[in-house]
Amino acid sequence: MMYLKRFFKLLHRVDQRKSEFIREKSFLTLIFSDQLCVITFLLLTASRPAHPVHTSITQMQYNTAEKAFEVSLRVFTDDLEDVLTKENNNQRVRLSDKDANGPLVERYIRKHFNLTNAQHQRKPYRFLGKEQEVDATWIYIEIPYTEPIEGSLLQQSLLMDLHDDQMNLVNVTYKSEKKTVLFKKSNSQQVLTW
Repeated sequence: MMYLKRFFKLLHRVDQRKSEFIREKSFLTLIFSDQLCVITFLLLTASRPAHPVHTSITQMQYNTAEKAFEVSLRVFTDDLEDVLTKENNNQRVRLSDKDANGPLVERYIRKHFNLTNAQHQRKPYRFLGKEQEVDATWIYIEIPYTEPIEGSLLQQSLLMDLHDDQMNLVNVTYKSEKKTVLFKKSNSQQVLTW
C-alpha cells in the first residue's frame, strides 16, 4: 500500500512538472511520457543507494480544542537505526512496526526534541508511538500547550549527532498561520515568533 501511495505522489509531481514544461513550450515535455515515468520510478526504487541528503521533516499542528501541539516527525529509518545503535552501546537496533524499541526511540526523541515556553519551562509531552514506511519512520508526540507561543524555544537536533550536514525542517501551524523553521547543527534551537 505504501508503494502505491509513493507511486501516485511521484506521478502527481511528474504531472505538475509536465504542466510547467507545456506552459514553457519546452522540448523536455517529450521526455516525460507516463510510460517513461513508471519505468524510471521502478528503476530508481529498485537500485536506490543510501540517501545522500540528511534531512528530517516535522509537522507541528496546534489543536485549539485540545490545547496541544500534535507533532509528527519523519526521519530516515536507516539513520534512526544507526543513531539508536550508537545510543544502545553499539548493540544493533532494527526498527519495524512491531518491535520493542519504543522506549529507545522515546528516550532519543526526548533528548533531541523539546519545546520550552517563554518563561523557560520545558514542556512535558506524551510519546504516542512510531510507524514504519518503506524507508522512513514516523514518530508521534503530543505537547500540551496553553500559553502563547511567542518567545518559545524549540529544539530540533535529531540525528545531528550522527551527521554534520543534518538539516531538520519544522512546519509549525499555530492558530491558522504556518511557518517553516530550519534547524542545522550550528543552530539546533530557535525562538518561535508569531
